[in-house]
Amino acid sequence: MTIATHSFNFSFTPHHTFHHHHHHHHHRLRRHHLLKSPTRVRAQVSVTTPPSVTSQTNSNKTGVIVVGAGLAGLAAATRLHSDNIPFLLVEASDAVGGRVRTDNVDGFLLDRGFQIFITGYPEARNLLDYEALDLQKFYSGAKVYYGGGFHTVADPLRHLSDAIQSLTNPIGTIVDKSLIALTRIRVLTQSDDQILSAEETSTINLLKRIGFSDSIVDRFFRPFFGGIFFDRELETTSRLFDFVFKCLALGDNTLPANGISAIPEQLAAKLPPNSIILNSPVASIDKSESTYTVKLKNGDVLRSEYGVIVAVEQPEAVKLLAGESNGFSNDIKQPARSTVCLYFSAERSQVPVNDPVLFINGSGHGIVNNMFFATNVAPSYGPPGKALVSVSLIGLYEDESDEDLRIKVIEELSSWFGPKVAGSWTYLKTYRVKFAQPNQCPPTDLRKNPKVGVGLYVCGDYRTSATFDGALVSGREAAEALLKDRSLVRAS
Repeated sequence: MTIATHSFNFSFTPHHTFHHHHHHHHHRLRRHHLLKSPTRVRAQVSVTTPPSVTSQTNSNKTGVIVVGAGLAGLAAATRLHSDNIPFLLVEASDAVGGRVRTDNVDGFLLDRGFQIFITGYPEARNLLDYEALDLQKFYSGAKVYYGGGFHTVADPLRHLSDAIQSLTNPIGTIVDKSLIALTRIRVLTQSDDQILSAEETSTINLLKRIGFSDSIVDRFFRPFFGGIFFDRELETTSRLFDFVFKCLALGDNTLPANGISAIPEQLAAKLPPNSIILNSPVASIDKSESTYTVKLKNGDVLRSEYGVIVAVEQPEAVKLLAGESNGFSNDIKQPARSTVCLYFSAERSQVPVNDPVLFINGSGHGIVNNMFFATNVAPSYGPPGKALVSVSLIGLYEDESDEDLRIKVIEELSSWFGPKVAGSWTYLKTYRVKFAQPNQCPPTDLRKNPKVGVGLYVCGDYRTSATFDGALVSGREAAEALLKDRSLVRAS
């Protein structure tokens, strides 16, 4: 979800995404990338240090100040840059990306929480260079753990023979599998605008209304879409389900070869040198005369000529904009969507499956929601000879230590793959993402107005759909609202 989240590419006979944000989604085999050298190529983003108090005041003035360099802030900055509007993008942490970050630990690429990039996202298609991201595909479908074994749920358009074989498996009825095809046709014949503004109910109500059986709901949809929304109860709006289901049908579930952070890094690399200021948490945003100023925690004050775009995640935005009467805080639904992601390393030769497939827990028992062998999808996620195991839980598990969770997860996956296999894995790291995604239960407004006041705009996945795509759209729309208010839009 991390934002993001979080999502998957779901097109199938049954499927979904996880988290993202999109759920981090599914698969397909492609091995040409093995020919490339596994070294990590990093875009060189030129970043300035925070302005010091001694710098001349005028260097602290710019056209627009964007607060937060996650996907929404980067998209806003990209839109401003396309009209040559000067801006500064200020970020509290040590790198861009917000919740979309990757750490390199002992040669393993660890995304901060399981995230899948769905290539069918429409805004992402316009904004990103997919070729340069070197996207590695998941298998289009999932393997469901149920009844002590694994059952494949496959996309009939991509894996026809697997889908036919799966018609008789216990994950759903033949009727369920035809209802998936009908749902796919339904979402593909609607525009994204129609989907995001359609009548809404909870996802669980929608699935029951369509006529899906309890077996496919509990064994496939809860773990699959529950993993994408970090919500196993499926109380998330049906609008989000339809949008993600459509994107899954239109694209692949993938991971960039260099980690999920390659997405924000690609956006940042196209911005002007010295326009991104890292390690600069914002203390307050104040209005002075006709415009807004941003005060950093180090005491520096940045002045904007045209306005400020607030692109931090929802809990932080509420703190920063506490004084603004925009009904911000009335809008927060609890609980926030959280996830815990555990990583293990294994010997690549001893991985029980070589397919780039997502495993989901359809058993109704245990704490693991989904897991996969990341190096099966993207070999670059681990050093030569080593495999990376990624395991995701839904919720925060605050009362259990990392060690408690590690023991439980290994015990549980020992029943999936055998104690000899799971018992041989080496623990790497645990990420607890408290705010992975905003809660998007009905009623929702997935197309909120970015304008708080003239000169002050907000964006983020909580303003639109809680997906990578929603974050990118909201950033662009906030920048466009500012340009329009300030009459800076070029006459078309």
